[in-house]
Amino acid sequence: MSNPGFRIKTNFTRPPAELVQSFAGLPVANIGDNMNRLSCMNSRIIPLNQAPLIGCAFTVKVRAGDNLLFHKAIDLAQPGDVIVIDAQGEHSYSIFGELMVQWCRKRGLNGLVADGCIRDSDYMRRLTDFPVYAVGINPNGPLKEGGGEINFPIMCGGIVVKPGDIIVGDADGVVVIDSVDAPEIARKAKSQNEKENQIMEGIEHLKWDRAWVDAVLKAKGCEFVD
Repeated sequence: MSNPGFRIKTNFTRPPAELVQSFAGLPVANIGDNMNRLSCMNSRIIPLNQAPLIGCAFTVKVRAGDNLLFHKAIDLAQPGDVIVIDAQGEHSYSIFGELMVQWCRKRGLNGLVADGCIRDSDYMRRLTDFPVYAVGINPNGPLKEGGGEINFPIMCGGIVVKPGDIIVGDADGVVVIDSVDAPEIARKAKSQNEKENQIMEGIEHLKWDRAWVDAVLKAKGCEFVD
């Protein structure tokens, strides 16, 4: 029997750990640039601390203001997973706080990303080993009436997230990578990172080839007026 809106998928295919780790240390901006700038979550999703985020997406959709399915997700998720929560951008209730984050840490999870609010923010800001991303802070606790889905595609920060996607986050935000595309994206992002490091070195010596700017303006028909 199918029951959309209140169902749990217990198994899905996770990408190899070495593939996930191939994105370690790469800026989210560079990864996103090599995905045609369409795969980064929008600016609602902000980091609550400076811990780097990388792992495999474990997806949860909850009814606005309710976290019963998130409680179950914590018990099902595996070490290395990042729980990504579609909380429908709810601002009137928090979805989780200190106790649930600590349980995630002890179970070896790699982080939490919520399109919803959190509480106990002082605790989360002090964490150096567990990244938390959310849309805001609200002290109102959530309800536990149910409704929701685990390990089905969700929407978070304007981006579709599937179970098994690779999640990377830094101070700029969060990017979502389909594991099928991941090897090529990692290669391109690493190459871009190396080029940017070379440009930064040149800037230190006032050397940066800017000829491309005029070339693009000319190609687009820009008029220069004295």
